[in-house]
Amino acid sequence: MELVNFTREQATRNKKPFSTLLIKVCLIALLSLVISFNSWGISPATASIDDDRLDGNIFVVYAGNGSLVPAKLSLKDSLDREMPTVLVYYLDDSRDCKQFAIVVSRIQEFYGRAANIIPISVDSIPVKDSYTKQESGYYYEDIIPQTVVLDGEGNKLFDGQGQVKYEAVDDVLREVFDLLPRSESVELKRRTVNEFNEELVES
Repeated sequence: MELVNFTREQATRNKKPFSTLLIKVCLIALLSLVISFNSWGISPATASIDDDRLDGNIFVVYAGNGSLVPAKLSLKDSLDREMPTVLVYYLDDSRDCKQFAIVVSRIQEFYGRAANIIPISVDSIPVKDSYTKQESGYYYEDIIPQTVVLDGEGNKLFDGQGQVKYEAVDDVLREVFDLLPRSESVELKRRTVNEFNEELVES
């Protein structure tokens, strides 16, 4: 009986160092993970629409839309198909662009099947002395956000600089697609969906 009790006590003592070691390893791993996130500036819980910090792709984070980037067609393909095109120049670490992301998402929602919506990170524009009309750099005016609307023939119909309203782009696209003016159609108003996103709904 004494031998059995001794064996049990020894097994219990052997388990304690292993459990302690496991806890230490887990704590070290957790601490390393936290340090890694902080060193890269990654903190999903503190994403803010009111600063110029990089929080990830603005259309995913602030518009809840992962289908905008990359665009389905290039500018060249869009022009070759004589398809109306909306170019949106942006940066992921721009407060103004973060706030404008939901407007771009709404443009895609209402016109994405008939027009080609192309968000363009200005960092991706190659530095050149000149550009052709089939290159995104041709229309860029060194400001973000910038919204350019081209008709099916490649004519520039609209060049909005800064945070333009959805209605301003909508008015141009209504003319492109020969739709009724807003005054003769259902009025759309904004309704808050969550902290960052809004949606347009019938009044």
